[in-house]
Amino acid sequence: MAARTLTKGMLGLRHVRGVSVKFSNSGHHFATAPSIKSPEPQTDSFTEKILNLPLEKQDFFRVSELFSLKDLFDSRVHLGHKKACRHRLMEPYLYDSSLDYDIIDLDKTVEHLRLALNVTAQTAYRGGIILFVSRRRQFCHLVETTAKDCGEYAHTRYWQGGLLTNAHIQYGPGVRLPDLIVFLSTLNNVFQQHVAIRDAGKMNIPTIGVVDSNCNPSLITYPVPGNDDTPVAMELYCHLFKMTINRAKDKRRQMELLRGLSEPSSSDS
Repeated sequence: MAARTLTKGMLGLRHVRGVSVKFSNSGHHFATAPSIKSPEPQTDSFTEKILNLPLEKQDFFRVSELFSLKDLFDSRVHLGHKKACRHRLMEPYLYDSSLDYDIIDLDKTVEHLRLALNVTAQTAYRGGIILFVSRRRQFCHLVETTAKDCGEYAHTRYWQGGLLTNAHIQYGPGVRLPDLIVFLSTLNNVFQQHVAIRDAGKMNIPTIGVVDSNCNPSLITYPVPGNDDTPVAMELYCHLFKMTINRAKDKRRQMELLRGLSEPSSSDS
């Protein structure tokens, strides 16, 4: 009975593709669990073409036109913390320091932010679940409103350990984990990193994170160097992610509409 329940719970976990790995130890051969291939869902050629269409162009959703370097500067994205609070792994993203405060290199911010927005658009276009996370109390309403406006999810309260790693136990089998997590703030408080970053890494969930000069970007899949304290900067981030997600979903609806219009003509012929 216990083995049956465990098997049922494992089936509810998010499927993660893996590569079959074999190794030997004292003459014995072992194989990892991902070597068992699950049946691939069957899709027609038109649906496959719709899904692969954004991969043919570098900026299919034209996220580069949503903002400029001047927009980042006007929103004070370049302002970092004091040099005494600097994290050593953030040094490649810093331009200089002024009056004992770090200045973030906006040229690198533009590059990383466009990449993060493209990843977000690809996830939304393919029907993935996007979760916005922030522990800044002053931005809770802003983050929740942003997620609601683009039809996604937000978590702005205390993060209970095991929400991702033990989701099949806390919520029951069959629960679907997010396909992408966007951290608008990667810290629980001034010195502690958000627990969900570690849990997302354990569950192989890609993450996007706004990392200030006092943050650790090593566990973030797509780090975006920038100010995470100023309200005008947070409003810019939320606006860009909301516009990107809505643009990707609108594009998918357009492609589905074209598919519906082409089906009657193909059936008549």
